[in-house]
Amino acid sequence: MTVFDRPEAPDPYSRLHPVPGFTVTSTDVADGAPIDARHVYSGENLSPQLSWSGFPEETQSFVVNIFDPDAPIVSGFWHWVVANIPASVTELATGAGSAGGSGLPDGAIQTRNDFGAEGYVGSAPPAGDRPHRYYIAVHAVDTDSLPVDGSATPAVVGFNLIFHTLARAVMVPTYQQT
Repeated sequence: MTVFDRPEAPDPYSRLHPVPGFTVTSTDVADGAPIDARHVYSGENLSPQLSWSGFPEETQSFVVNIFDPDAPIVSGFWHWVVANIPASVTELATGAGSAGGSGLPDGAIQTRNDFGAEGYVGSAPPAGDRPHRYYIAVHAVDTDSLPVDGSATPAVVGFNLIFHTLARAVMVPTYQQT
């Protein structure tokens, strides 16, 4: 048996209480399609452009995250978490997830990813593993800010989201390193 002989992980959001959906789109990635090299760790390592619409009227902020449940570890792998995006913002530009957050709107914060660094880190599955799914989620939140700062872990942000998510938009591009 090798690290690659394992069942596919379930949809990580299937374990949470259901919430209404809305729409997330991107000019850089597409649902079910392979991720371009510009957005992978060994490429340009740029966060993808994201836009969203159709969220609840009472939304006060957004959280964006990217999660790989197919990483060959128990906890999966968090590639990017951005919290406290103002409700007036409905798009993040390509590369907005750079370290330091200079491409993010005022008030938004990036937490550590699972590499332990602030900001976006691109796809980097083990060579030869099956295609990994990258759950890009935009959460419509009922408060203007979650009680987290840049030192928070993705798990702490996720715990806070359980109590404040009004709706969620998800797209799932893939990446395989041959």
